[in-house]
Amino acid sequence: MSRNSPLRGRLASFEHAYAVAVQRRRETGRYQLVVRTNNPTQPFRVTSTSPEPDENLLLQVA
Repeated sequence: MSRNSPLRGRLASFEHAYAVAVQRRRETGRYQLVVRTNNPTQPFRVTSTSPEPDENLLLQVA
């Protein structure tokens, strides 16, 4: 099993997801949500739609 790179760790972090959400909010004018997934490769994601049933809403950038 290969280890994840430090860059992947930074890109997959909550802090990075939050920064992306703020940037997308500024660019689109739409609320952005940061959700926790069950995927260890992508533990957080940003969306402007409702989270999937197996995801947990962490915050909304309004």
